Amino acid sequence: MMQTDPIVTGSARGAAVRLHGVSRHWGPVAALDAISLEVKAGTFCVLLGPSGCGKTTCLRIVAGLEQASGGVVEIGGRDVTHLPPAARGVAMVFQSYALFPHLNVAENIVFGLKARSVPKADRLRRLDRAVEILGIGHLLARRPGQLSGGQQQRVALGRAIVAEAPVCLMDEPLSNLDAQLRADMRREILALQRRLGITMLYVTHDQTEAMGMADQVVLLRDGRIEQDAPPADVYATPATAFAASFIGTPPMNLLNVSESGVIPGSGGPVLGPARPGLIAGIRPESLRLAETGIAARVTHGEYLGADTVLACTVADGQSLLVRLPGRVGLGDGAEVRFAFDPADLHLFDAGTGRRLTSG
Repeated sequence: MMQTDPIVTGSARGAAVRLHGVSRHWGPVAALDAISLEVKAGTFCVLLGPSGCGKTTCLRIVAGLEQASGGVVEIGGRDVTHLPPAARGVAMVFQSYALFPHLNVAENIVFGLKARSVPKADRLRRLDRAVEILGIGHLLARRPGQLSGGQQQRVALGRAIVAEAPVCLMDEPLSNLDAQLRADMRREILALQRRLGITMLYVTHDQTEAMGMADQVVLLRDGRIEQDAPPADVYATPATAFAASFIGTPPMNLLNVSESGVIPGSGGPVLGPARPGLIAGIRPESLRLAETGIAARVTHGEYLGADTVLACTVADGQSLLVRLPGRVGLGDGAEVRFAFDPADLHLFDAGTGRRLTSG
């Protein structure tokens, strides 16, 4: 946990974070390839992407735990590219929580403040505030080994709160928790960020966390930014086929279509303009059972309570996922057709993967 004196920018408690052409190379391998992004003060920004995409490297460069091979890092309008972590005005919550097993909860929370020789009265004030926010007053005398995963997570958050830093960095902080607790902690972390007004950079590979928490999603792939936008925009207008497939549960269907704009081997319907190298995308929830439309064969149905997800195949063997409301009684092997609204189609170039703005 890094704890530094706060930098207050404008009316927000948080500070803006900017990266200008930041790269990180290990020999010929580029973990980050000249990325540029801006996170406004007080924003909850999620760095999202699959394992190895560069999101944790990006976070560690902002923190000062990794040095960039090139580019500039700014926090609160200051160039901090070559500053040590303690001079950057950030707090960090690690995936492992990084708690000292021999110290009790209170000692863990204020450890960084003691190391910086913050006066005792100020330490106690900050501790009381963090304890009140997190509701962990009854745990102060316990050691980490006596705490549940969720309680340890709150202690780690307590150390970030007492730092009173304008930027908080979180590296997959919920990955060690079970599904229900992760959902609870997502709400707590978001409420905490809103209450404190801090800028938060949050790393995850879980698109559910990104969609539910973020003001801004930065989707990374192979060290490059695939899309940088509010979560609703990434969902509604994905910039690439990769973004389309990464966001959404189930993910968007991406269908290769023939030069005549239909699924190869089928008689229609038309999914795109007559041109080579086209991918047509459609969300599973945008499809509906109908008398006419895309012909498919059901291979498996999964009833989830509120809806049913059907796994199907189409004429040339491509997969098609369909999400229908309620319980749908279609057995394996059933022959069906699915209709859709043309406005729900997304078109991508098969070569570049980029979204096509027009036919």
